[in-house]
Amino acid sequence: MPSGTILVADDDAAIRTVLNQALSRAGYTVQLTSNAATLWRWVSSGDGDLVITDVVMPDENAFDLLPRIKKLRPDLPVIVMSAQNTFMTAIRASERGAYEYLPKPFDLKELISIVGRALAEPKSKRVTGADDSGENIPLVGRSPAMQEIYRVLARLMQTDLTVMISGESGTGKELVARALHDYGKRRNGPFVAINMAAIPRDLIEAELFGHEKGAFTGAQARSAGRFEQADGGTLFLDEIGDMPMEAQTRLLRVLQQGEYTAVGGRTPIKTDVRIVAATNKDLRQLINQGLFREDLYFRLNVVPLRLPPLRERGEDIPDLVRHFFTLVEKEGLPAKQIEQAALDQLRRYRWPGNVRELENLIRRLAALYPQEVITANLVEQELSQQSAAPAEQDGDSSETDLSGSVERFLNAYFANFGDALPPPGLYHRVLREVEYPLLSSALAATRGNQIKAAELLGVNRNTLRKKIRDLDIQVIRNSR
Repeated sequence: MPSGTILVADDDAAIRTVLNQALSRAGYTVQLTSNAATLWRWVSSGDGDLVITDVVMPDENAFDLLPRIKKLRPDLPVIVMSAQNTFMTAIRASERGAYEYLPKPFDLKELISIVGRALAEPKSKRVTGADDSGENIPLVGRSPAMQEIYRVLARLMQTDLTVMISGESGTGKELVARALHDYGKRRNGPFVAINMAAIPRDLIEAELFGHEKGAFTGAQARSAGRFEQADGGTLFLDEIGDMPMEAQTRLLRVLQQGEYTAVGGRTPIKTDVRIVAATNKDLRQLINQGLFREDLYFRLNVVPLRLPPLRERGEDIPDLVRHFFTLVEKEGLPAKQIEQAALDQLRRYRWPGNVRELENLIRRLAALYPQEVITANLVEQELSQQSAAPAEQDGDSSETDLSGSVERFLNAYFANFGDALPPPGLYHRVLREVEYPLLSSALAATRGNQIKAAELLGVNRNTLRKKIRDLDIQVIRNSR
């Protein structure tokens, strides 16, 4: 049977009763109090093997008490409970040295399991937290899905573990990556982000690892890459699924060896960065198609973190709406209120663009309508326009989509050179951008059969083989 004395502090008599019964049945001795003063007296006297405390109590906030407990008895595990289920509650609990944070209402079986794990853990592994950063809340939501994300993030803050964030576009992947950095032990270092989908494929290696003077046409001086810029901090690799295979190989080598060479360079450069990657694609499917290295996937997917789409956390919409109205008011737009019927409409909407779509909607409502109170009719009008927009396109949209892709490529291409003239060869660069995914998809569709792929594409088999070599396309045969 488990043994040990548990100190419970909560001003809610019902919570104390439930915890007393559950912990006693589990075999523990329980001491109950409704205030922080009694809890501190017990801790000061050396009582108890573990503390369970609410955050808000009549005489003192647990976050003010926690540092004193950790200073006096650093090996005493403290489990913090709170009905204030925000990201900052989880972070402050971790920073103050809490063993675990539990949002109310909590699962009793989970609590008993955490208590057992805490008491069984060697005292040398119980780590105290850092000081509170006092930053504004970067993540919003009280749904169970968000609560689990907060708890995982709180555990990761003081580590350098590589994190893979997955989720649909607009769910806030970069926001989570920034929170990991801003509240982690690398907060004093740089946060550097690179979007693989926005960089021309043949420039990604130079962007990541830098290049020496003369490394390629137009390289008139040495340039530091993102790894060098992020040294001592965090490197966020967004849309990692769009990274070309040759760059994947170099990235894998960096993760394995902790060093890299600049494009055109020979001297190895040591790197000290935390990697956080993100994707809105199914990397497992890309692996099966031969478009993503499986060994790199395992290197990046040390801690997987899935962000739920907004349709799975509809109860967070009122908090998000209030948050975005507050933001736009600080930016100079008029203050707004929203009626309950309008909130109900927002909760019923499917939100294909997720949180980003909701934020854009709130900005439009604040900017375009003079009414102080946003009504259900205004929300219905805006949502109907959003839903109708994609249907307004006529005919085959493939040409439009391709034109848009080329335009985005050119914008990103020229953005990398500022006012300087980009190197020549734009025609062939664009062709490469089109050919690589086209040939890779054809080979995936024919399960690596080059004869069938050539027939599908309508090109000579020898031409296809030459393109595969020139573009360094990895062909994986699949017998399924």
